[in-house]
Amino acid sequence: MFLKVATNLSQRELQGDGSGARSQLAILIDAGQVLSSELSPRVAFQQVLEILRQRHGVIRGTVTLLDAKSSEIRIEVSCGLTDAGRIARYRLGEGITGRVVETGRPIVVPKVSREPMFLNRAGKRDLHKQELTYMCVPLVLKGRPVGALGVDLRFKPDRDYDSELKCLGLVAAMMAQSIKAEHLVDEERRRLMDENSHLLEELKERYDFSNIIGTSGPMRQVYEQIAQVAHTNTTVLIRGESGTGKELIAHAIHYNSPRAQKPLIKVNCAALPDSLIESELFGYEKGAFTGANSLKKGRFELAEGGTLFLDEIGDINLATQIKLLRVLQEKEFERLGGTSTVRTNVRLITGTNKDLEKAMTENKFREDLYYRLNVFTIFVPPLRDRKSDLLLLADHFLQKYAREHKKDIRRISTPAIDMLTAYHWPGNVRELENVVERAVLVCDSNVVHGHHLPPTLQTAQASGTITTLSLSEAVSAYEKDIVLDALKTTRGNRAKAARLLGTTERIINYKVRKYAIDSNRFRN
Repeated sequence: MFLKVATNLSQRELQGDGSGARSQLAILIDAGQVLSSELSPRVAFQQVLEILRQRHGVIRGTVTLLDAKSSEIRIEVSCGLTDAGRIARYRLGEGITGRVVETGRPIVVPKVSREPMFLNRAGKRDLHKQELTYMCVPLVLKGRPVGALGVDLRFKPDRDYDSELKCLGLVAAMMAQSIKAEHLVDEERRRLMDENSHLLEELKERYDFSNIIGTSGPMRQVYEQIAQVAHTNTTVLIRGESGTGKELIAHAIHYNSPRAQKPLIKVNCAALPDSLIESELFGYEKGAFTGANSLKKGRFELAEGGTLFLDEIGDINLATQIKLLRVLQEKEFERLGGTSTVRTNVRLITGTNKDLEKAMTENKFREDLYYRLNVFTIFVPPLRDRKSDLLLLADHFLQKYAREHKKDIRRISTPAIDMLTAYHWPGNVRELENVVERAVLVCDSNVVHGHHLPPTLQTAQASGTITTLSLSEAVSAYEKDIVLDALKTTRGNRAKAARLLGTTERIINYKVRKYAIDSNRFRN
């Protein structure tokens, strides 16, 4: 019904002098549309004053806002004022505007020239010295005045002050709601910024390299390398066996670098098939292939300004290696199916457990890409080479999973510690973490004992399986176990197993045949 009345108004009625109810209704409709559609209150207020000037005969108008800190009233927007008038400031209770903002009550001055409260009565007359009427209504937010809407009109003896004051009051109420919406948006923006800053600080603290556990000589060298390279934009290659913590070191480098406020994007190249790796890294255009219904940004674009960590870099195919080489050289690429060049500003960190030098000799890894990636190399030692860190890591994981699973487990018993230190840990830190978590789950007291550890760590005495074999049988069984462990560690590579055991490959081949060991099962 509200909009229907507005659309039925004649052009003559809408362009009246502001004395009619229909003209006031048109003002309210137009002002409401402006204030509900314009995001910036300042722009909206200016447009509302222009509506009042055109439809209500306003000669001069102002929207003033109260500064809560200084208690000063300033003019936010205006129409019809001189440059000097626009920079005027008022105190609470000063003049008509100050009184309205202080009391929260509207004021009407039928004849400005006769009102002593005006600070500049002469300035309130128009060029023809015609008498003016001044109306001022408060902008009230949560029961407190936050500003005022003031207008100058030509004096008319028959002006309906009550009706026009109500109209201005409704406009002021809509303005106040616009201010409220802006405050809510600002508060939400500040909350999100504070939350984002807090999360970034948490991530930085969590992945600070000083929190990486280990005091052994090899780990101290890793710390020194992280400190040297973190504050640069240098490409980093992290090498080490699976489970040694390469991703943790990539986090530490990123969150201690100038790019810490930008994203860290991680990609496991071994987990992506060859047909998808290129589109995941570089993105694709709409229609690039069947099913490409829209443009998709790749990981390089998502990491813009930040860091891209490519784990298992040795597993990417040769075609993707060529495109990756161009990104490193030229800092640009094209999306799959696209022709436009995309510039990129990304720091690249890569990780691998592969023998890249061997892969180059077998033509599985490009030599030029290798030299581009091998700018600053960090070798992460396996757990068997940092046994002095084992107890620190075990205690850390014990506290972590005891807290996570809500168990009161305080320590690891001495026999269990002996079992942990005696094990060779082919799965490195990741295997240790899994072992400790399992022990926490099965532990029924506040101490982890040897029988809480997996069978692979159990000794004959701890498990109650002391051998009754003859000496020669026991020696053969022990020898077979050593060979099996070596092949497991080297993933079935007999030459590496021989070097690990300090013997020759010929002898290892003989032992494999003697004990009927299937070395191929370790290759996967």
